[in-house]
Amino acid sequence: MTLLEIREVSVRFGGLTALAGVSFDVAEGEIVGLIGPNGAGKTTLFNCLSGFQPVHAGRIAFAGSELTRRRPHEIAALGIARMFQTSRVFRRMTVLEHVLVGRHRHQRAGFWAAVARPRWVAGEEAESMARARDLLGLFEDRLLPRMGDVADSLSYANRRRLEIARALAGEPRLLLLDEPTAGMNPHESAAVARLIRNIRERGVTVLLIEHDMKVIMGVSDRIVVLDHGEKIADGPPGAIRASEASTATSRSSPRSRKDRRIPGRWWSRRPCLRRLVLPLHRQRQLSRRRRHRRRARWRPCLRAQWWPAVSRSWHCWKRSRRPTCTPRAT
Repeated sequence: MTLLEIREVSVRFGGLTALAGVSFDVAEGEIVGLIGPNGAGKTTLFNCLSGFQPVHAGRIAFAGSELTRRRPHEIAALGIARMFQTSRVFRRMTVLEHVLVGRHRHQRAGFWAAVARPRWVAGEEAESMARARDLLGLFEDRLLPRMGDVADSLSYANRRRLEIARALAGEPRLLLLDEPTAGMNPHESAAVARLIRNIRERGVTVLLIEHDMKVIMGVSDRIVVLDHGEKIADGPPGAIRASEASTATSRSSPRSRKDRRIPGRWWSRRPCLRRLVLPLHRQRQLSRRRRHRRRARWRPCLRAQWWPAVSRSWHCWKRSRRPTCTPRAT
């Protein structure tokens, strides 16, 4: 059963096309990886799915509901949760409070219920606390022992885990993970890969952006490749790995010695001299660019100060050099 449908989605920022006619489907219970170089449009596509970026052309449907005109909180209510590329936690809130924030859409208590405290409010809070502890248990001993610690005291890897737990607290049907293993060592990345499989076993569909090829190739059922806003490949990890290997081989073919030479530099002809002089040459070019930038920054100010005076002096001198015409005597 198809859960997410993306049809000819295009996004433009002025003259820059971030997405150009991207189309693919995500089936329910599937783990789909989204890969591509920096600037390929992966995070832009996530912004479109979560309502943070309007779509200029195309259609996005989730479980039969149109998403292109909905706001982020309406999309979250439909059952889509997201983890952002950069860490976004409430620094002075505890780990448990973060997960309870994610449970907000499943709670009915409002202002007056919180003041009057009827019996069903206590039961609702107890259910949310039990659900939060259960979610923190998914991360083994990383978050559960630190349940009362504020987020500012956690390591970067634990903050990423906390964001995943907060997203799962809303009981989504589709989970969007944007580089969940960023800043983690190989052991921690392997633990996140196991966590993603456990999330799928709970009935949650996962759409994943990741630059760690070992993680995304090992955990994904299908991979979509984006490049310059266009979909260039879609298939199982084995087929994508073969195509990516051939592409990388063609792009990283070694240059010949003639190609390594710098025109007008005699020392670039010898490899030994090139290794010694090239860093100094690059540093000199960088210093020259900085000097030119500095001059370009100050030149308008200096010109505004001295140019009017020079112009006046020049015109006065030109007037003084003009021959004077005396009237002819009659």
